[in-house]
Amino acid sequence: MKVARRLVAFPLSQQGLARHSRSLINRANISSAASRAARTTPSKHIGSAHNSSLATDRSHEPSLAEHNFLAGGQHHSPSTSNHPPNDAYVDENLSPIRQYKKLIDTGVLRGDDHQTRIIQKLQDLHDKLIIYEPPEISQISTPNSLLSRLFSREVTVPTSPPENAPKGLYLYGDVGTGKTMLMDLFYRTLPPSVKRKRRVHFHAFMIDVHKRLHAAKIAMGYQGGDPIVPVARDLAREASVLCFDEFQVTDIADAMILRRLLEALVNYGVICVMTSNRHPDDLYKNGIQRSSFMPAIELLKTQFEVTDLDSGTDYRRVPRALSHVYYSPITPENSREVQKIFSSLTSENPDDPPIRNRKLNTWGRTILVPESTSTIAKFDFHDLCGQPLSAADYLEVTKNFGTLFVLNIPRMDMNQKDLARRFITFIDACYESKTKLFVTSEVPVFQVFSDDPSEEAKKAHISDHMRSVMDDLGLNHETVGGSSMFTGEEEVFAFARACSRLVQMGSKEWAETAGQK
Repeated sequence: MKVARRLVAFPLSQQGLARHSRSLINRANISSAASRAARTTPSKHIGSAHNSSLATDRSHEPSLAEHNFLAGGQHHSPSTSNHPPNDAYVDENLSPIRQYKKLIDTGVLRGDDHQTRIIQKLQDLHDKLIIYEPPEISQISTPNSLLSRLFSREVTVPTSPPENAPKGLYLYGDVGTGKTMLMDLFYRTLPPSVKRKRRVHFHAFMIDVHKRLHAAKIAMGYQGGDPIVPVARDLAREASVLCFDEFQVTDIADAMILRRLLEALVNYGVICVMTSNRHPDDLYKNGIQRSSFMPAIELLKTQFEVTDLDSGTDYRRVPRALSHVYYSPITPENSREVQKIFSSLTSENPDDPPIRNRKLNTWGRTILVPESTSTIAKFDFHDLCGQPLSAADYLEVTKNFGTLFVLNIPRMDMNQKDLARRFITFIDACYESKTKLFVTSEVPVFQVFSDDPSEEAKKAHISDHMRSVMDDLGLNHETVGGSSMFTGEEEVFAFARACSRLVQMGSKEWAETAGQK
């Protein structure tokens, strides 16, 4: 491994010596603090969500941010998740190709020549990981004496990937091309020799990175320094294989961080596998200061095998039997029916009865869950979307509860755009967490964004771009309607994707596999 960027001590005045020593102590503590927290024994998992896109190896729970930043320096054990790591289901003899054939033989999947070629790429990386030995990344410890801190051997930072490191994989394609299934299959069949691994939705990963960077800056103190390298080092110590779902770049803050974070992770020998809706050349398109992000795009194209998943087949369009999990309109009869289902599910375990106002803590805030067991929760729509909650809050909810009931969802129009945006974010979190969802709504739930039920209004509110996106997602215009509140390219896509996911989450297949314990 090539090495450069050396941190060397120079003679200092007495005052400068003291300031410099404090700075070194703080910088050394960044990695050690993260490592101590990472060794915390995670809580026992109560349930699961099969094929969860947010499932991670909980033995490598994000540490620095969770424990030092949010808790204000106090130690807290990681949050219990009802979505355990996918490797709980791993057969050590399985490989991506064997597992794919097994899923076909059992009727879970249909054979597809194009997807088989993609599976071969996963198999090739799987085989390389069997013999890959990631570089050892030792923990930075705090030396005992001031002189040893100043004149100990130099700390080095790698500037190129290890020579024996295989390239990562960048799988991109439109919604419906099987990205989540492929990532599930790859992660669940990783070789047993891969001891340090992490599977995480990219949005959740960036939330974790921002927390770590904030904590690192605090640890460095007023003297400052570069927080990205120690954060990348900690991430590399926690996982030698890192799998991202839904890689995307939408704002300048993430773009500037990713430009250097990805490079540092690759140089530390981390093998990344990621899925995305876009080719690397289309990432952060028209973004502010995009030229500064171009090195990251070049890195993706040179250090990753970029693979197009589009085959002309939308795997979401395979016919599915519908399950009765959505109830509309909001009538006393439908409300009673949903309450019966909630009472039935929550009465299965007498040792875990429903309680009211359970507290969830996230980002220094407290979310009150009106009624819940440890695995099932019930909310009114306005409890979730009528207050300023973020994607991180919704991820915390879906992480804790495998089954959710959301009642009294209204039709939303231009005057309720904030509600609509939050609901879309909530749906995305439920989908990525493989959450089982029951709802009552004013209109069929995939029509809640439609402004007007009249056919004329539907046609008027469907722009050419929206119509094109809905066609790509296999959505029927008459089924979901259109909405004038979504105009920008990203907004239209998010709206159409949420409708598509709601349709999929209402299928019998989803109801039978989601929210499993």
